[in-house]
Parts: sequence; C-alpha cells; structure tokens
Amino acid sequence: MAIVINGKAIAQSIRDDLTVKVTKLKEKGITPTLAVILVGEDPASLSYITGKEKALAQTGMESRERRLPADSSEAQLLQLIAGFNTDPSIHGILVQLPLPAHINTERVICAIDPAKDVDGFHPMSVGNAVLDRAGFIPCTPQGIVVLLQESQIPIAGADLVIVGRSNLVGKPLANLLSRRSLNATVTLCHTGTRDLAAHTRRADILIAAIGKPRFITADMVRSGAVVVDVGVNRVPDIHAKNGYRLCGDVDYEPVGEKASHITPVPGGVGPLTITMLLKNVIDAAAALAET
Repeated sequence: MAIVINGKAIAQSIRDDLTVKVTKLKEKGITPTLAVILVGEDPASLSYITGKEKALAQTGMESRERRLPADSSEAQLLQLIAGFNTDPSIHGILVQLPLPAHINTERVICAIDPAKDVDGFHPMSVGNAVLDRAGFIPCTPQGIVVLLQESQIPIAGADLVIVGRSNLVGKPLANLLSRRSLNATVTLCHTGTRDLAAHTRRADILIAAIGKPRFITADMVRSGAVVVDVGVNRVPDIHAKNGYRLCGDVDYEPVGEKASHITPVPGGVGPLTITMLLKNVIDAAAALAET
C-alpha cells in the first residue's frame, strides 16, 4: 500500500517559514499585498479565491479584492489591472481564471506587470522559466517539485512521465523538472499520445494533470512508482451535501495498492499550489522594495 503524501502538512511547514519572512518585511514597513480580481460569480472561482485570501491572512499578508460583473468589458478589466500595476502598495496581481468568453485571456495576462505576475503566466515569466533565469514560476508546477523534494523522492535521473500538456501545469512542469538542477528525464504525454499506458508504466514518477476523473488506472502504473495527482474534478454524489465530491485524475484506491507514494485529492498538490502563490507574493514584495 502506498505512502500517502500529506500536502497539507508540507504546506503548513513552509507557511510557518513564510510567516517569519512576512514579519521581517513588516518590520521594514512593507506588507506583502496581493490584488485579486474576479470577473463574474463562478462558484469554483469564488471558492478558490476564498482559500487564497484566507491563506494570505494566516501568514500576515493582505489581499485587495475587486469583483467585476460577468458582463464587464475587457477594457474595464485592463483599466483595473493598469491601476494595480502602478500602485506601489500592490506587490502581486492575480486574475482568477477562467474569464468570460468575451474577454481575451491572453491580452489580460500580457497586461500584468511581469514584476507583479505572481501566477507566472506572463510571456516574459514563461521565457525566463524556459531559459532558467530569475522570475516567477507557475504555482502548481513549483508546488509539485517542492512536494517531491520535501517527501524525499529522488528526482535526479528519474524517468518522469507527465500526462497533460496544459500551459498551466504540464508544459511548465516539464521544463522545470528537466533543468540541470533537478535533472529528471521527462516525457510529456497528452490525448494524442499513442499507447499512453506504455509510457506511464515505465515511469518512476507519474504525474497526472489531464483533467479527467480517475483516468489513470492501476494497469497504467508500474509497481513501486510515485504517483502525483494534480486533477481536481467534480463528480456527482447524491450522498454529498452539495451534490458532488472531488476526485483526482487517478483511480486512487487501486493505484494506491501498486504505488510506493501517492497524493490524495483533496489534500495533496492543492495546498502546495496556494503556498507557492504566497511565496511568490513575498518574493515580489521583497524585490519591489529593493528598487
């Protein structure tokens, strides 16, 4: 039976250290502050924002939330971002995705000052990450690496397979793990991969980020592999109070019988994602304070 990697405990340990850093910045008159923008009232987005703002408060940071109606124009959103870009009291800007269909997400991301791009989505941030230069790394890929390192999972030389090629997780994670400092041998798979199971079965570390509930089954996993489940899927559950429950991209119980380590959903990668956001805001505050 696999060892369950406790993302909550790892995240809390890191947040304790981050709280100390916030205290030191406050002693210099700097309170790390994140501007949070939500367009519309998507329930999942509201839940994510609530969790992020709670984590900010727990570590002594501040959030400045702005909610826009779902029918707000792209120009209104860009004007709001422009104001936050020039506000010295704001150290990071987060636009909660997805945005309504009439707003161009790429233009919105490009409008954020790269120095405040704590999500790491701006093209300049992506370029810096590819070239292994200083800059913000997207929170989920960064959190996955920390999760593996804190769990004493050997990364260097590992045959590591990622299932999912999104710009938010799969692609930046593949780039990050193939850096010389981490030195994994990375295979990036996707929906067009032929004989996907042949790739996943050879993985020392298998990372599922495809967005399909219980997609990775036990027959796709090598005995003794480390399995990291990035997926957060809502599936119907008549016994649940809200009519649904969360599950990952991995068929958790059967895979857990074969794996050496596995992350649960919830409580695995998620807490590290938020923790890396906190870290990025603190780094942004420290960097902007030096300019």
